[in-house]
Amino acid sequence: MVQAGLVLEGGGSRGVFTAGVLKYLMDEDIYLPYVIGVSAGACSGSSYISRQKDRNRAVNMDFLDHAEYLSFRNYVKKRELFGMDFLFERLPNELVPYDFDAYSQAEEEFVVGTTDCMTGESVYYKKSENRDPKDLLTILRASSSLPFVAPVVPFDGRILMDGGISDPIPIKQSVKEGNAKNVVVLTQNRDYIKKPQSFGWYFRKKYRTYPGLINAVAKRHHVYNETLQYIREEEKKGNIFVISPIEKLEVGRVERSREKLMHLYEQGQSEAKQLVPALKEFLK
Repeated sequence: MVQAGLVLEGGGSRGVFTAGVLKYLMDEDIYLPYVIGVSAGACSGSSYISRQKDRNRAVNMDFLDHAEYLSFRNYVKKRELFGMDFLFERLPNELVPYDFDAYSQAEEEFVVGTTDCMTGESVYYKKSENRDPKDLLTILRASSSLPFVAPVVPFDGRILMDGGISDPIPIKQSVKEGNAKNVVVLTQNRDYIKKPQSFGWYFRKKYRTYPGLINAVAKRHHVYNETLQYIREEEKKGNIFVISPIEKLEVGRVERSREKLMHLYEQGQSEAKQLVPALKEFLK
């Protein structure tokens, strides 16, 4: 297998598509040597690194009815829609234990992208930096913390939020790290174009002490669309292999329907199955 990167987009609940893709890759014993993701993509990627095939399905679907998982009560009590303590403490440490030993022993590089709220720049945390494995949970929390949905995360002397704000599809970071070939898993349909987000005066007031975050959010649609164009161009050159949902998406960033989520998860597995022969050829 050539030196290649696996690049995982975020997307909240749409990340179950990525979870399905990774489940099938694990079934086929396909592990790429470099994995980078943001937000939900990073969360799914962490279970890929630890070789826990069913963990992403369990985390995304088995606790949908749990009040601490996703509820308006969470927002009233803690100003977070998803229960971040539940997701990044109780789930990985108690309910669906994360295999930190397997993570530490895995040969693959794993990189999680976050956004520095002060500068607006991307900050990437690598498995090879030999941090305490438990730091992974804090880094994943930071990479998954969207404005209005979750609070900022202090870590490593920085104030961090969702990695998808500054680098929604971290393909260029993978290339920068030396991966001439990349497999990119998207959570939007191929023809998707991101429109400008306008949070108005309230957003600027709420995050007025984080100028970098405000700037990053303002230009996010430009970064996203430019990255998609780059991916399309590199795909034509044979440098990128794209896996993305073919069916029209019925799952949004926040989804409570277990039926819709399971369908998208199975869709991810099905599309990966169809593409694996071509993927293996790409990776030769």
